[in-house]
Amino acid sequence: MTAPPVANRPKPAPAAPATGASSPAPATPKVEATPTTGTLVLESDTPDTSVFIDRKFLGTAPYTVRDVAPGEHQLIFSPTGQDSIRMTVAVEPGTKTIVARFKEVQLDEKVEVVHKHSFGSCRGTLKASPNGLTYDTKNTEDVFTVPLTNPEVFAVNYVEKNLKVKLKGGKTYTFTEPDGTADKLYAFHQAVEKARQRMLSGRRP
Repeated sequence: MTAPPVANRPKPAPAAPATGASSPAPATPKVEATPTTGTLVLESDTPDTSVFIDRKFLGTAPYTVRDVAPGEHQLIFSPTGQDSIRMTVAVEPGTKTIVARFKEVQLDEKVEVVHKHSFGSCRGTLKASPNGLTYDTKNTEDVFTVPLTNPEVFAVNYVEKNLKVKLKGGKTYTFTEPDGTADKLYAFHQAVEKARQRMLSGRRP
């Protein structure tokens, strides 16, 4: 017999799909672990500033310290030839940047005082900030707010335990502490005078 023409031959059935083959599993998204410690980025506006945490020397700012346990920690920024800045920082998981600003006048002081008049006295509060020196009292004639650089005299007398303030073109005040001591008054004078001298010498930007 003669074989049928090639064109009339039946087409082979398609191959059955392979059994047991599985499609690839979908990729699991990568989840980053939530930080449990803090990272502090310590910076300073003054060159050659050494940085410490809990009295441990770290290096020179800018400095990044990692794996800091959450909670309160003590920081010290100490530039060469200048007073240090000390601060308490609350560390939480994550990153926090802290900048020590030595070129800015930092001042927030107050002390309860008695102002002695020629006859009698009045009680009040002396306050000082970069915005000025203020005396708050119920005696409205004695109330004042002046720039830190205003007083012509700002001097503490260690023998008489008082602070004398003479305003430019104005009155002279003699302040003492209500309990007769002068420790808080001395500390107030020291902090304010340091800020005053920085302003008077033009070190404030």
